[in-house]
Amino acid sequence: MKILHTSDWHLGQNFYNKSRKAEHEQFLNWLLQQVTQHSVDAIIVAGDIFDTSTPPSYAREMYHRFVVEANKVNCQLLMLGGNHDSVSVLNESKQIVNYLNTAVVPNTAGDIEQQVVEVKGKSGAVEALVCAIPFIRPRDVLASQAGVTGSERQQQLGEAIKQHYQLVYQAAVEHRQSLPQAQQSIPIIATGHLTALGVSQSESVRDIYIGTLDGFAAEGFPPADYIALGHIHRPQIVAKSEHIRYSGSPIALSFDELKSDKQVMLVEFDQGNRHITGLPVPRFQLMAEIKGDLASIESQLANYAESEQRVWLSIEVSLQDYLSDLQDKVRELTQGLNVEVLQLKRSREQRMATLAGQNNEMLSELKPLDVFEKRIELEAFDSDEEQQRLQRMRLKFKQILSEVETNPHSEQNDGESA
Repeated sequence: MKILHTSDWHLGQNFYNKSRKAEHEQFLNWLLQQVTQHSVDAIIVAGDIFDTSTPPSYAREMYHRFVVEANKVNCQLLMLGGNHDSVSVLNESKQIVNYLNTAVVPNTAGDIEQQVVEVKGKSGAVEALVCAIPFIRPRDVLASQAGVTGSERQQQLGEAIKQHYQLVYQAAVEHRQSLPQAQQSIPIIATGHLTALGVSQSESVRDIYIGTLDGFAAEGFPPADYIALGHIHRPQIVAKSEHIRYSGSPIALSFDELKSDKQVMLVEFDQGNRHITGLPVPRFQLMAEIKGDLASIESQLANYAESEQRVWLSIEVSLQDYLSDLQDKVRELTQGLNVEVLQLKRSREQRMATLAGQNNEMLSELKPLDVFEKRIELEAFDSDEEQQRLQRMRLKFKQILSEVETNPHSEQNDGESA
């Protein structure tokens, strides 16, 4: 039994007003090639199939075309909803694609048994069971209660997610026991779309439980033979457990993701043994980060003088003085090169220095929200995606500020009572 684990496709993403359609098409074609090359039985997509809840028509078409092509090479698909995915969008074709050997699990609402999916091998026999758990929305597992503090709700949500995993896993164990004797030792795989504690995130990862859950503890997962996770875009092992993996996104969804190679996980089960191999995903669009002063940047740009493929660049400039015509200077440096500057920003050190010297206001004269907004003013939020990120940051800051103001430190209360 061979399974490919992938996640966070984000079909339909708009990246600094650039479409990722060509990259995604090349990735999906490459993925189908891996199915044939490695005789893969099934593909698990652990959430965030689409980038938004209202994906463009070409992204939906790409999704459905992939389902058809995977069926042609006799590969079963298991598509899980992520926090970016719309339940209604995934539901609209769920019944149709089911006839094409594709199981879609948009959310956790419904019967537990519906989240236990059989995976069949080339012989047609069931060779694995999947606890097909998508992104768990708090409203699906947790009842709203009045008077509950943020920390209490955080604990309740963590416990509710853990309980849901245990219920689905127990249902899988019972399902396995109902199979013929020869199949009662088949592996059980679990999935998830969440943030596990201690993982390394990237700029493009959206906070999944704003103000309520920082991360899910790995000990809350059931004793599955492999746990295929999504939501974190960098491939990595969780809690030093080889069998708990984030596959990461197949293409870089932000410039800081260039620091790690992209991959999909090939998981093979053979007579009780498990083998996990990372298959490196080719980079279909050249992207690069350049940092330094103008002289250093000019020197680094020389590396792209002979580039046949257009390169998307993020340039971070460090300057001693504030330069008002920075964009014009960078435009001069890139003239004639096969590059496109998608992101231009000043170094963090310079932004902080500008913030400190911007005015002579005393900190005591400013409210916390004023300080936050002044810091935000130094950043560029040009695209629609960045504007959405800004709104999430403001919301989270206000939630934290509200909780601090309504729940003073216990040490201060003790001092006053003394």
